Amino acid sequence: MPPKRRRLLIVGAIVLLAALGWGLAIVLKPAIQRTIVITTGADNGIYRGFADRYAPILKREGITLDIRSSSGSVENYQRLKDPDSQYEVGFIQSGTTSPKETDYLQTIAAVSFEPIWVFYRGDTVNRLAQLRGKRISIGVPGSGLLHVSTVLLGYSGIDGQNTTLAEMDAVKAYQALEDGQLDAAFFIGRPDAPMQQTLLNSNLKLMSFAQADALVQKFPSLSKVIFPRASTSIVNDLPQTDVTLLAATALLVSKDTLHPALAYLLLDAAKTVHGGEDYFTPRGAFPNLGTDEFPISDESTRYFKSGRPFLQRYLPFWLASFVERRLLILLPFMALLLGLLQALPRMAEARIKHRLVVWYREIKALEDEIWRSRRPSAAQIAQWRIEIEDIDAHASQIRIPQRYFHDLYSLKQAIGVVRSRITQAARKVAE
Repeated sequence: MPPKRRRLLIVGAIVLLAALGWGLAIVLKPAIQRTIVITTGADNGIYRGFADRYAPILKREGITLDIRSSSGSVENYQRLKDPDSQYEVGFIQSGTTSPKETDYLQTIAAVSFEPIWVFYRGDTVNRLAQLRGKRISIGVPGSGLLHVSTVLLGYSGIDGQNTTLAEMDAVKAYQALEDGQLDAAFFIGRPDAPMQQTLLNSNLKLMSFAQADALVQKFPSLSKVIFPRASTSIVNDLPQTDVTLLAATALLVSKDTLHPALAYLLLDAAKTVHGGEDYFTPRGAFPNLGTDEFPISDESTRYFKSGRPFLQRYLPFWLASFVERRLLILLPFMALLLGLLQALPRMAEARIKHRLVVWYREIKALEDEIWRSRRPSAAQIAQWRIEIEDIDAHASQIRIPQRYFHDLYSLKQAIGVVRSRITQAARKVAE
């Protein structure tokens, strides 16, 4: 092999290896982020409890859940709708926000009822209007409870002008009730939460919403639920009657830029954490898509219809993400490359055939000229011999793959036929 050609091959091989290395580095780059930043609520609140249960489930798939506390639902909404914030997912209580299309948020799933409890002291209360003029705790700024309690009290004609409304967290409100500094307080949370257990086992009274149906009609984001008799203690028969409560719905919400693969993992975690039965819902009632406060994500719609995508069902998360993010993107290019690989042999064959056809045309033109010349001169014959030998010389220099040798020798046979015709024409002239 000539030195120049050898150098060209070496340079080409180096360039090809560099290109392959660059492509491999891109392909092997992590398919998606490995951390989800979630905004929850108070450190000892219901939303923090949900996130703490999600974290180990996601960890098994190699995803870290970065849990950030907040004052509650309203602050979570403010964080998520900020396009420049690092928060990607959070819990928002139904009925506490006024979503806009420009928020670019989506519901992953409704995950749980959030019962609203009103504990009080003194005579029996079953209508909020009976609390007018009293001292009431309504939640802390930034919380969904503050918003909901203010709206509910407003329906009953209660506001800061005619009633003392205090903004306290759950612990302070309970203590103030026990100390007689408050007459009533709003709380929110599951019955098995520590604060609810403390309240339910105390001497405080629990309000049953006699007007629940009417309130739900005016505030559709709430639901009417029943806390069954003896749910706190069967031995002590607490409570001694069924209690009608109002409940908001906890929504798992994300920015619409959340990667689809992460949305599916969150849905799996939500199904594991919230899929069991509780005081208010049968097994499998949550998570669900029974909400219209934010647009439903496309991944959630597909998930509740047919489960996780095929690849994520049967492959580890990292491998499924690799295939979906990289190989599927490369499929059009692979198809183009396959088509090119199939076309190259045909192109090479056409090029070789063309090289042979050029000389076939020269031979045919020379043969036609011989047939047209009835009485050729000695000079014509001499010119024909020069031309056929020139064609033969060029044909002998053609370099083609071995499998095309039969075409080359067919060309040489044609050259031999025309050479014989020239010899015959020369004999006629000599005679």
